[in-house]
Amino acid sequence: MSDNEPEDGVEMVPGVKPEGINEFTLRSVLVGLLVAVVIGASYPYVVMKLGFGPNISVVAAFFGFLALGLVCKTFNRWENNIVESAGTAAGQTAFLCTLLVAFDLLDLDKSLGIDVHLGTMQIFLWLSIAGTMGVLLAVPMRQHFVVDEKLPYADGIAAAQTLIILDSKGPQAKLSAFAMVGAAVVAGGHFLLKTYHFALEALSPAGLLSAGATGAGTVANAARVGVGMSLGLLSFGSGMIIGVRICLSMLLGGTLAWVVATNWLVGTGGPGGAPYLVGDWSKREVLLWVMWPATGMLTAGGLTSLVLKWKILKKSFRSLTGAGQQESTDFPIRWVGIGLAVLTVALVVFQKVSLGQPWWVTLLALLFSLPLVLVGLRVLGETNWGPISALSNLMQGVFGMIQPGNIAANMTAAGVTGSVASESEGLMQDYKVGHILGTTPRYLTYMQLMAVPVGAATVALVYPLLRPQVLEGTLTSPISQKWVGFAKILSKGVDAVPASALYALVVATLLGIVLTILEQKPANRKWCPSPTGVGIGMLVPFGEVAVMCVGSFVGASWLKRSPETARHYLIPVASGFIAGEALLGIVVPALVAVGWIAAP
Repeated sequence: MSDNEPEDGVEMVPGVKPEGINEFTLRSVLVGLLVAVVIGASYPYVVMKLGFGPNISVVAAFFGFLALGLVCKTFNRWENNIVESAGTAAGQTAFLCTLLVAFDLLDLDKSLGIDVHLGTMQIFLWLSIAGTMGVLLAVPMRQHFVVDEKLPYADGIAAAQTLIILDSKGPQAKLSAFAMVGAAVVAGGHFLLKTYHFALEALSPAGLLSAGATGAGTVANAARVGVGMSLGLLSFGSGMIIGVRICLSMLLGGTLAWVVATNWLVGTGGPGGAPYLVGDWSKREVLLWVMWPATGMLTAGGLTSLVLKWKILKKSFRSLTGAGQQESTDFPIRWVGIGLAVLTVALVVFQKVSLGQPWWVTLLALLFSLPLVLVGLRVLGETNWGPISALSNLMQGVFGMIQPGNIAANMTAAGVTGSVASESEGLMQDYKVGHILGTTPRYLTYMQLMAVPVGAATVALVYPLLRPQVLEGTLTSPISQKWVGFAKILSKGVDAVPASALYALVVATLLGIVLTILEQKPANRKWCPSPTGVGIGMLVPFGEVAVMCVGSFVGASWLKRSPETARHYLIPVASGFIAGEALLGIVVPALVAVGWIAAP
């Protein structure tokens, strides 16, 4: 999600790699795998905290520049493209920690009978198999989407521009790299101070709302559930990249959910005078209510967007017959077929043994995922919106009809679609970068195939460290909340929704449809709230959303007042803020777990 999309028709001229330049070198492979570990370790924290991850390709490009610079001074943009591709693959794999969160959240509701507990090796195998399938499925589509139709893939263009700028190897490139490192150090240091209670609390929820927060009224209700502004540089940096429109949309959603709704629900307007929400009115209790309108908003917005793009979908299916035409530099199509056959068997066996799913459930999920992946690749190329979550919801709906009440099958099928779509979209972005730079597509595919299991292994090791924060509600993982809410609706019907939440669900669903229709016209996008932003803003902690808004205004102001310095420093500084806090968010729990430092 980004406001910084290129104008319609913008297309960078495809480049040609000079003769004698080696891109797939030992150092580019080793550095690529190192970057895959770093991004694979940091992005689960980012995704679970914000509900999405900022442009992975651009962040990976800067990490590649730093890491290659430590190894040698003679690397080139094509080697860095290989490294960036590895980071993108790992980041797309890390996004799928949201599936693991969803299973843990479903397990908390004992009435559902969900008992799925994947161990480290199981997580690794599941994400590796499904992610590798996503990479292979994208290979035949490169020629059609990137070369023939020249779809923009805006994030890919941004990553290519970044690699070209960094390849200048002049003083400016070094200064940009130093800016990223400095921002990461500042963000990491602040995270440690905040974690161990030394940070300034003037902008925390308690600091902002302490006055009058113990009595009745809007301020008191908001204070109880954490409304305020939490000092966090990860959120600030994310806002700088995402842009003003999305951040304001998130702020609108957060205000509706955590200020307006809390003040309304604390009364006694339910049937017989009973409170709308039964509980201690804690932050978690509110989240359990808020996830219903948020689910309606996000699901309606995503699916409506797909329906409105029926011409794109029609074009996608027509393009299937021409997808097999390849250049000699492509990954061999024969290997794609063999790999998909082997991986299909592996996924069927894994989901039967580890998830208890019949073989036909897995095969149906894969069969239905193929056209959905094709749709996702085109939608991403034309709109810069990756509809992974919407496609997964669609798969949930399909299996809700095939196996009514079977939440495990519902979530497993959504997981297959999400995994395959996530990796295929990541590789297509990298194919766009390579097309602009002249990088050999086959080498990009090799790197992604190596990076997916590395990312999967990293997620398998990192997620257990973050699970306690998920169960405590510190990391809310908005996408997971949406999947869980939709799964409950499909399994129990509307009876699963509290009466007041059902009203909000219906209203939010209708509003999501209306906003999605309105934002289709470019003239409306400047003032029309994003339904995706509004929905996610309901689930992300309000304090994080508030800081993201501040970051978006700082970024927009910087771009307006000094475009030249913003071009060199805005993305590096924002990426440093994100990486610094995200990495420390993993390091601290790991050190606590091994007993090297005391728990906060």
